[in-house]
Order: sequence, then structure tokens, then C-alpha cells
Amino acid sequence: MKIIIADDHPLFRQALTITLKANFDDLIIIEAQTIPELEKLLVSNDDLDLVLLDLDIPGAQGFNSLIKIRHAYPKLGVVVVSGFEDRKTINQAMTYGAAGFIPKSTPVPDMVSAIEDVYAGNLWTPYGDFNLEESKQLPSVDNKIASLTPKQYNILLMFADGLLNKQIAYELGLSESTIKSHASTIFLKLGVRNRTQAVIVLNELQIVQGTFGQ
Repeated sequence: MKIIIADDHPLFRQALTITLKANFDDLIIIEAQTIPELEKLLVSNDDLDLVLLDLDIPGAQGFNSLIKIRHAYPKLGVVVVSGFEDRKTINQAMTYGAAGFIPKSTPVPDMVSAIEDVYAGNLWTPYGDFNLEESKQLPSVDNKIASLTPKQYNILLMFADGLLNKQIAYELGLSESTIKSHASTIFLKLGVRNRTQAVIVLNELQIVQGTFGQ
């Protein structure tokens, strides 16, 4: 089994690596501290079995990276391993394509069982099957976000930061007219009319932690 652990906390990565190697034979583990690092590893390793993804890793932007990874690598299992433990976050992650959700507070034996289950092709959450009825109420924006090219997605993030077209053009080394053209395409793909609405769509995929079990 070949796994990427994508987490920005070295001690957690080390502890998880030790735990997994103690419980799985012939295990290969690769580590990533940021989303850009993870993206490079995904391109250079086409024989991966699982990605263990922290939703709060630098560059993750809430559920956006989970969605884009699932669309780009549909056969790759992504298990969210997160400090977020509320039911809404878990349901969202599963709805957006995660194969499992393991809270970081999960006891080691349960964490090992969870990874075994996902590797065997099953879904795993700390409370059993995720709530299908609740998941139907989530915003249907995953396909829209996934349709953006990396450059368009980067420009959308700059919109969210409040940068003007000329500022974005300067940062990316492009003409202002090119940025306007990208903006029009972004609005079309997201089904919105302006920057404000586009940022609202992006923000729908941010994580707001609630209370576990609610």
C-alpha cells in the first residue's frame, strides 16, 4: 500500500507514520506539508492507494482541494484526517467525495480499522454511514469549482482577497484584458454574474466548525 500523508504538523505525521507502519506490511508513506507539495506528489506518483488529507493544511481553502483532487483523480481514495469533528463537516467531506473521515481524536485501533476499511473499498465515518438526507441540503458547487483551471482558481482566490484586475494582472504577469477574459469565464462556469457572487460560491466550501453530534 502506498499512502500520502498531507498534514502540516511534523509530530502528527511522524506519529501517524509510526502507527501505520506498525500495523501494515510493505507500506510506503510519502509526506506533504502543503497543497502545492501534495499536487506535485500526485502528479509524480501514479500508483497511490490513499491520500490522508488534513482539511486545514496550508493552501487547502476548506473543501476546495478535496473536491479538485477527487475530480482530477477519481480512482484515488481520499481520507480526511482532521481536527474538525462536527457532523456537518464530516457529512460535507463525504458528500464532496471523501472515502472516509477520521477525527484526529480517534483512538489508534479505530484509526487503523478505518484505513483498513477504506483500503478495502468501504466508506468510514466515526458514527457510521453519513447522513444522506442532510447531505442533499448542501450547496451543489463541487462540479463548478472543479471545472476551473488552476489559473482560474488562483484568480478566484485573488478575487476573494479583494485584489483589483490590474493588481492580479501585475501579480500573474498578464495583461488586464486577459484577467477580464478569465473573469468572464469564471463567472460563466460558476453560474454567477460578478465577483461578489463568485466569492460567495467559493465561501460556501469553507469550513465552519460546529459541535460534534449535532
